Amino acid sequence: MPLPRLSTLVRLAAVLVAITAVPAEAQALACPDLAAAKPVGACPTDAELRYTFIGYCSDNARMYDGKGEVCDDFAAYRRLKNVALWESADGAFDAYPSCELAPDAIRGAKAMRISASKRGTLTQVVCEYAGGIRFTHRTKAACRVEGAGRCEAPEGCRAVCD
Repeated sequence: MPLPRLSTLVRLAAVLVAITAVPAEAQALACPDLAAAKPVGACPTDAELRYTFIGYCSDNARMYDGKGEVCDDFAAYRRLKNVALWESADGAFDAYPSCELAPDAIRGAKAMRISASKRGTLTQVVCEYAGGIRFTHRTKAACRVEGAGRCEAPEGCRAVCD
């Protein structure tokens, strides 16, 4: 089989560059309605929490880096680690709410604010809900919040990602 001509390869490369150079449309994100949110993972059992408490808190490095306050007692550790993964209905946002919250309380929470911040190469769009629940969307796109970021009105509770 003969090799393609150089001019054919150059044209093909130009077409590929043109296709990939087309800017993507901006994606609008709104804080999800948690009525359809669902748990993805199960809450840890008390036995699992006690087992991981021993492993997490026996790490000597943690004791000397100033972050060992959750290891002072099991109740503090339980407040930190007794969480389960939840997703919005479309899977775009996720959160780790406390297992102490009833599922109906999570599903009934109302959005209060939206924010966008850069963390390394990722942008996090965070929707904060009543009860301290925070659902997060992570993307490599640059995102900005429309308006003041308060969710009293639906149009104020949006972000646009380029």
